[in-house]
Amino acid sequence: MADQPRDGAPLAAFLSFRFGATDGVSVVTRTWIAAFESFGFRVVTVAGNGDADRLVPGLEIGAGEPPSPGLLAEALDDVHLCVVENLLTIPLNLPAARAVAGALAGRPAVLHHHDPPWQRDQWAHVTELPPDDRSWCHVTINRQTVGELAERGIAATAIYNGFAPGHPADRDRQRADLDVAPDEPLVVHPVRAIPRKNIGAAIALTEHVGGTYWLLGPAEDGYAPELDRLIRSARCRVIHLGANSIDDAYAAADLVAYPSTWEGFGMPPIEASLRRRPVVVGRYPMADELRRIGFRFIDQDDSAGALDAIAGRGAGAPQVIAHNERLAAEHFSIDRLRHDLRSLLDRQGWLP
Repeated sequence: MADQPRDGAPLAAFLSFRFGATDGVSVVTRTWIAAFESFGFRVVTVAGNGDADRLVPGLEIGAGEPPSPGLLAEALDDVHLCVVENLLTIPLNLPAARAVAGALAGRPAVLHHHDPPWQRDQWAHVTELPPDDRSWCHVTINRQTVGELAERGIAATAIYNGFAPGHPADRDRQRADLDVAPDEPLVVHPVRAIPRKNIGAAIALTEHVGGTYWLLGPAEDGYAPELDRLIRSARCRVIHLGANSIDDAYAAADLVAYPSTWEGFGMPPIEASLRRRPVVVGRYPMADELRRIGFRFIDQDDSAGALDAIAGRGAGAPQVIAHNERLAAEHFSIDRLRHDLRSLLDRQGWLP
């Protein structure tokens, strides 16, 4: 039986630019919060905007002014342990990062790193992130970043993101809602439309397999004009619409496209594996890490392999589907996440 938060239990604060969105950091943070509550912590969220318990203007991405030292100190005054979600990792608001690092100096904190600056060309010149302090511990979402931090003199632990198993889904209803015929190959791309998601490659893949391309997420970061251009020039049917549920989206699809050029982690390959769907995956470093674990994905330029998968052969064969599902459950379950996180907090002496 998991511990339950109680009056007087230590308070953990999760701090980031924003919470409550559909981005990977927000999604992963929710699994960490549930784990902390199961360990017996009380939890609050602190952010510059979004769905947070304590809003501190100046923490948000692109803020014009740094956060007020007084407001930041007040937001963290009663906190026993702070978990910083990417705000001290990625340079989307350096004044806020400096303020938070100063406020947490000498205090217990977990710095949860999703994508440090040197992993993106446009931020490779930023060398002040992440900061370090002997009172903190560093956690990464992949093993590659552990090695890169070690090269910079920072010790870190990798804890993979945790995923719940899929829920019951209605393939036929979702396809009917999209007006997709029973024999029409449907390729789902479960992402926001931004440059690194490689929308053009996903459309090209769908053209090769003679299917319909289904993009779930909205255009962000000024990408709408380019997305419109790609949709107009596509030589396949394109659906740009959300799903009834994420489980229905995977169930309705015959193939999952994920040809990203970069991901700090990238959840769809694991989500697809847990929902027994073949997936086409790009050659970004985390995908290679997954392949080393043993996942059998389709390379993004392997249109013949994609066709085989849709037909239930190759990466779509039942034994391969079962193999990927087993690996996903073993390495990326919520139970595995909680075990690894509890072990880390126990080593630090931070458990309630």
